[in-house]
Amino acid sequence: MSIFLVGGGPDTVSTPVIFDQFMAEARQRTGGSRPPQIAVVLVDHEGSAEYFLPAYLDPLHRRTPSEVTTVLLRRHGPVDPGAFDGVDAIVVGGGPTPVYAEGLRPAAAAIREAVAAGAPYLGFSAGAMIAPERAIVGGYRVRGVEVCPEEASEGLGEVEFREGLGLVPFAVDVHAAQAGTLGRAVAAVVHGMVDRAVAVDENTALVLPHADPAEQRVIGTNNCWLVRGPGHKATVSVLGSVVTRG
Repeated sequence: MSIFLVGGGPDTVSTPVIFDQFMAEARQRTGGSRPPQIAVVLVDHEGSAEYFLPAYLDPLHRRTPSEVTTVLLRRHGPVDPGAFDGVDAIVVGGGPTPVYAEGLRPAAAAIREAVAAGAPYLGFSAGAMIAPERAIVGGYRVRGVEVCPEEASEGLGEVEFREGLGLVPFAVDVHAAQAGTLGRAVAAVVHGMVDRAVAVDENTALVLPHADPAEQRVIGTNNCWLVRGPGHKATVSVLGSVVTRG
């Protein structure tokens, strides 16, 4: 079972293999004896979830019948960790990254326990960014110098890290080529905020198998960028080979 870190929301995913592989793992989790139970987490602001949920749920249901529990996050409203008890798979959506980080913090241990037990994790955009132990949640300046477009700042000035889910050992940024956030990931490593970072393009996912996280792979049509430190000698490389079909 795997952790899927997608570089955009479901509206940016035109490569079926991302959903195909995730749902194949969800079915494998149940052995085909019953529909998989999937927790889908999405921020809801004044009813916004009703509009965005179909983009997450429809691709799941088209691939296999599923029992979905919708976990709605609201500002200053943390979720009950019990929402993740016994689930076969977890989907965390896109939207305001600080709200996801704050809302899911009380449930981080429950999510880690579910993933460690074999539940695949599919994080879109913000859901990918909060997967690390220390998560980039926004910002567009480091020490007052711009490192990415302000439009990607999540309303924050300086690049900010907060406690994440603890699923992966490196920082994650998203919309890398499309929103110019690769510069933020590079700056975070260069300035010693984190030792390693991965920036994922849209329509692309970094996949880490639970059994051996070192055997990571990239699926999709674009790139995944690996930034290694330390300091001003940080290096940037394209991570792995891109696979567009299962």
